[in-house]
Amino acid sequence: MSDFFSSFRIPIGEGIDSALELVVSTVEPVTLAFSSVVEKWIDQVENFLLWLPVPVTVLFFAFCAWLVARKLGFAIFSAIGFLLIASMNLWPAAMNTLSLVVVSTLLAVLIGVPIGILAGISRSVERIITPVLDVMQTMPSFVYLIPIFPLFGLGKVAAVFATLVFALPPAIRMTCLGIRQVPPELVECAEAFGATRWQRLFKLELPLAAPTILAGINQTVMLALSMVVISAMIGAQGLGGEVWKAINRLQVDMAFEAGIGIVIIAIFLDRLLQKLGLRASSRWQS
Repeated sequence: MSDFFSSFRIPIGEGIDSALELVVSTVEPVTLAFSSVVEKWIDQVENFLLWLPVPVTVLFFAFCAWLVARKLGFAIFSAIGFLLIASMNLWPAAMNTLSLVVVSTLLAVLIGVPIGILAGISRSVERIITPVLDVMQTMPSFVYLIPIFPLFGLGKVAAVFATLVFALPPAIRMTCLGIRQVPPELVECAEAFGATRWQRLFKLELPLAAPTILAGINQTVMLALSMVVISAMIGAQGLGGEVWKAINRLQVDMAFEAGIGIVIIAIFLDRLLQKLGLRASSRWQS
């Protein structure tokens, strides 16, 4: 029976390999040019965060926490957390990780939100992109790291695009869901008053979908942070690189310190985006 099936083997892997070679030879100049632009973005964000004195940056993060959450406890936690990162001599690595997450999230929002809007408006677009999103979310991350090498090389840019593939689906899905959840009665009311399709989108659907879209962005940020260790395998540095070094050297203390830094950044960004979502929701409900 095994000989029977082996004689009728479908060469899916060989076909993908040939297609990848064709894509690389065709779009490599474009991807390399785009990589230089993305690398400049990452370097500018990282250089700015490292240019500021550590106390100033810590106070800025604490002020952002208080401004968004209006809770002194969250601001104090943010200040203590980032001071702890600095005390562990992980400040440059943490700012590197933060810059990668910021750029990855920005690209995910710029790409994912418009696609999610199209999917929310058109059922045909939703049917087309849903299988693609399923593959992106279920495919093991180590698999799609391989084709990133010839397209973007090793380093920060490759890490950003690997993270983008992994973290993009929630931004698309939640944007589509938010638009789909707008009550039909409100849409019919807007149509009755003569609103155009674009007016309904920008003045009704997107404002009401804002909390759901922000929840999708929050998930995107968390998934981007979960990729920092895997990204270290393809040349990214930061806290993920510190964890990867500790794994190779079997240094438990170094791994835990870098892991604590990742947790602090994750909690800070998660609470910040949650509060932004709640404020957006209360603003539009009022």
